[in-house]
Amino acid sequence: MGLRTLSDHTNNLVEEPVAKAFERLREDLRPLMHFSNIDIQFIEPPANGRALPGEVAHAARAVVRGLVLAIAEQSEVHRVRAQWDCDGENLLINVRDDGGGELSPQGPNLERLLQRVQAVDGTMNVEIMPGWGADISVVLPLDPPSTPAGDAAGWGLAARELEVLQLLAAGQRNRTIATDLGISENTVKFHLRNLFRKLDVRSRTEAIALAHSAGLR
Repeated sequence: MGLRTLSDHTNNLVEEPVAKAFERLREDLRPLMHFSNIDIQFIEPPANGRALPGEVAHAARAVVRGLVLAIAEQSEVHRVRAQWDCDGENLLINVRDDGGGELSPQGPNLERLLQRVQAVDGTMNVEIMPGWGADISVVLPLDPPSTPAGDAAGWGLAARELEVLQLLAAGQRNRTIATDLGISENTVKFHLRNLFRKLDVRSRTEAIALAHSAGLR
């Protein structure tokens, strides 16, 4: 017990290269791949991505392991895709399966994982598609969250999401936003989906109008 406690404490203090952290996840899931009929596809993060704080790396592996195990309990699941990406400020995790969409966002397994995500100031979004499977997105910040000023403070946006919204409000297109922030267009789209959900808007026009009302231009 003492050794385990020391190991957990060390995880919180050191940084871990993102590629190494992902390889450890692959090793953690190897027994499941060996003893089940589920094919797990791993989409690796950029090898030169920012190193992860130990607490974030530990949480990321625990969350993905938990998601894969919860998915494996469903019937008719043959394939699971686990993907990590980095945008410089967040670790972006996506787990998707090809099952029947039986996973319950309110179930005890996902509730525990949500608490694990929130413990490191992260967010988790679960989209269930009956007959098509589940699509789970997790965002784990690599730095302590910053609080935006003004009316935007109550929106619950991560720092990178706020930057995307500010550029969107300034009339920038996805390609320009990606260039300005040094991220891919797919990552821009990922942040837009998240901030649309948090702002409860359905379009860029609505998001821009709301941003302008809060003084973001």
